[in-house]
Amino acid sequence: MNVGVAHSEVNPNTRVMNSRGMWLTYALGVGMLHIVLLSIPFFTVPVAWTLTNVIHNLGMYVFLHAVKGTPFETPDQGKARLLTHWEQLDYGVQFTSSRKFFTISPIILYFLASFYTKYDPTHFILNTTSLLTVLIPKLPQLHGVRIFGINKY
Repeated sequence: MNVGVAHSEVNPNTRVMNSRGMWLTYALGVGMLHIVLLSIPFFTVPVAWTLTNVIHNLGMYVFLHAVKGTPFETPDQGKARLLTHWEQLDYGVQFTSSRKFFTISPIILYFLASFYTKYDPTHFILNTTSLLTVLIPKLPQLHGVRIFGINKY
């Protein structure tokens, strides 16, 4: 029993992405980012799409794959302090609906960015590199793995 907390989860980080309206809020946030970038006068449409994709993937990498632990004190005796948010998501169970959503969303954004940049080689390389930096850490084989000791502690 968790006395003095407003939720019944031992680690609320595990279920936050399944909250009501979270996926819609996420999609609206990405849409707003794109609209803000389009409203900057000297950005062309291809540049705005590439920046939307790169900024989104950078943010996703930082918040899901680089930051470890929880933003609040949990009664789980610090078990989550060495796990990234992606590793904590849905208690580490693979292929849940929220994991699928957060895997497919950068792919859809990549396809949109590639289409609107007309597959220009420079934009294509930037978008592909950006996509791979967020898709590779999501692979089930890399759950808990720290490549080259990066983010080990």
